[in-house]
Amino acid sequence: MKQMRLGTSELQVSQIALGCARLTQLDQKGAAQLLHTALEEGINFFDHADIYDGGACESLFSKALELTPSLREKLVLQTKCGICPGYFDSSREHILESVDNSLKRLNTEYVDVLLLHRPDTLMEPEEVARAFESLRDSGKVRYFGVSNQTPGTMELLSQALTVPLVADQLQFSPTNTGMIDFALHANMQIDASVDRDGGILEYCRRRNITIQAWSPFQYGTWDGVYLGNEEKWGELNRVLRELSQQKGISPEAVVISWILRHPAGIQPIVGTTNAQRLRGICRADGSLISRPEWYRVYQAAGHKLP
Repeated sequence: MKQMRLGTSELQVSQIALGCARLTQLDQKGAAQLLHTALEEGINFFDHADIYDGGACESLFSKALELTPSLREKLVLQTKCGICPGYFDSSREHILESVDNSLKRLNTEYVDVLLLHRPDTLMEPEEVARAFESLRDSGKVRYFGVSNQTPGTMELLSQALTVPLVADQLQFSPTNTGMIDFALHANMQIDASVDRDGGILEYCRRRNITIQAWSPFQYGTWDGVYLGNEEKWGELNRVLRELSQQKGISPEAVVISWILRHPAGIQPIVGTTNAQRLRGICRADGSLISRPEWYRVYQAAGHKLP
């Protein structure tokens, strides 16, 4: 699998990352099979969060993979913190405690990347900066980023940081294209021309911040999977099947190729727990999708061009 540089960091990561939010749907043997399949396919980047099954996903990951020191050096581990029951917490105390707990569950001395999982309107940038500096100086976290944040929130945070943000994890797929719709419909008096994300795509491209696409097979936020949903997404599925047959890859790989085709250098986070499906996804390559095909998928998902 091709690798890419994560933001301005020195990390070389697989173009496709494995999200571990649903890892505990498998037993330890199944989890081991999935994780080793990922490694065999060239995936070295694994995405976690402290809230994924209350931390159980991180614990199962370390047990299933038998995280030896030599193997740990080959992996890039990312985790997230900041979501609590009923509120968001970006306080220094919470960040430090969350990281310590994740390190214990992952059975490692450091994580490569830490993201703030959701924007906290009570965030005090200087307090977050002190937490990040402490984690970096202690060697517990190498790089930092955010998730689901706008340029304004990132600028507010960055003014206090002494380290650059390397990633922003955002939902993006053929059915979730808000970050590109408004620019395509500039100067149009229609709903698609409304910028709801503050120009986040262009902001990240200008500052070399990697966008990580979460839930690339979901439509809406948590409404369900569009693949195979003929009732709501018949035309999209028809086009994906046609391209799948033409290119000899799975429909899932067509979707990931579509994401990789974008010049922003977006890194998809796939959350499948099926090892064979993961192998198929890893056949994805942005070079497989032409410009006309990219726009064809876009329009098949119900988006219109001016």
